[in-house]
Amino acid sequence: MVGLGYVGLPTALSLADSGVAVTGVDIDEARLLAIKADQVDLSEADHERLDRCLAGGELVVTTNAAAVAEADLVLISVPTPVDSHLVPDMRALTAACASVVANARAGQTIVLTSTTYVGCTRDLIAEPLRHRNGWTAGEDVYVAFSPERIDPGVTRHDRRATPRIVGGVTAECGRRAQEALQGTTAAVHTVSSPESAELTKLLENSFRAVNIAMINEFADSCHAFDVDPIEVIEAAATKPYGFMPFHPGPGVGGHCIPCDTHYLLWQLRAQRLPAPLMNAAMGAIAARPQRVVDRARYLLADRGKAFAGARVLVLGVAYKPGVADVRESPALEIMAGLTSLGARVAYADPLVPAVRVGESTLLSGTDVASEDWDLVIVHTPHPGEDLTWLSGQDVVLDTTYRLSPELRCAHL
Repeated sequence: MVGLGYVGLPTALSLADSGVAVTGVDIDEARLLAIKADQVDLSEADHERLDRCLAGGELVVTTNAAAVAEADLVLISVPTPVDSHLVPDMRALTAACASVVANARAGQTIVLTSTTYVGCTRDLIAEPLRHRNGWTAGEDVYVAFSPERIDPGVTRHDRRATPRIVGGVTAECGRRAQEALQGTTAAVHTVSSPESAELTKLLENSFRAVNIAMINEFADSCHAFDVDPIEVIEAAATKPYGFMPFHPGPGVGGHCIPCDTHYLLWQLRAQRLPAPLMNAAMGAIAARPQRVVDRARYLLADRGKAFAGARVLVLGVAYKPGVADVRESPALEIMAGLTSLGARVAYADPLVPAVRVGESTLLSGTDVASEDWDLVIVHTPHPGEDLTWLSGQDVVLDTTYRLSPELRCAHL
């Protein structure tokens, strides 16, 4: 397993738990130390698997990429973010694939799982193996793409119950990849090529991005009519066909929705192919945190309170409930925006002890319920948190739309 991050480590544990001896390779020594000390963000079940697999030797971790040569199956799972210009940042993926190619041996099955652009599996693995070693995919080595499908913090979406997509460079490549992965999932759906599998992942998250942008816009419309958007969404969701519920919020975080569609848009721009709906959706998603800032300013002004110097608490900074992941979290942009306007910003998140906001490091508050705040912004309430204390606060902005009506929260 090349890459032991938020996706790679759970995938490695899933393989190890199915009886496969797994070597995890990661260049980050600090990450390996955290894994060995079980100080990583995992589900409760995966923490148990990690302890068991490390103790039993089913999982061994190393920074030595030469370990790739010993494997029968090589999975690559490294981050594929976008840069500040929303252009794919391929540095980690390019380096990981080059390392695998340099250490590959004949007969291996090599599967890329990182979300990426269409054609990447051939560009970074199959073709380099052909040029470097003269190997033909499907004969000398077996190359496929199988996108990860992990929903952190949501136990009902267990990866073992979620089918995997596999697309091989040849039919034999696909068959071998399917055989290697079928013990870790409920089913494997094989498509005709890695390009089809790559596009499948981009479609999944582009679909979510478009619908999230739409439901945010719909929630704003409900505000104009003084109607609860959640009530309307739940009513529409009773229809057993033709509707899938999405929920409004302060923006979109994590490593999928804010990034993945930009890989597709990047390629489409190069081919001069317009994608106005997806472009508009991504623009609307990117603008959502600023709407939270603007709404915060309005709520304080409406009560005659100056924004500069106002004490503002952001409740929860992880990108979703139940996880400690702050990658692309809208909370960071919201806090930066509030700070730039002169607010005195604090946050509380039981899973995130510290965050960087601009040039400053903020520490999570531990007794925020006992303080009086000019404004509390509810961003990510975690499961089991007691929020009844919010009823005693002067102004509460619920960006999730999901808190109890008794708390008398304002919405976006």
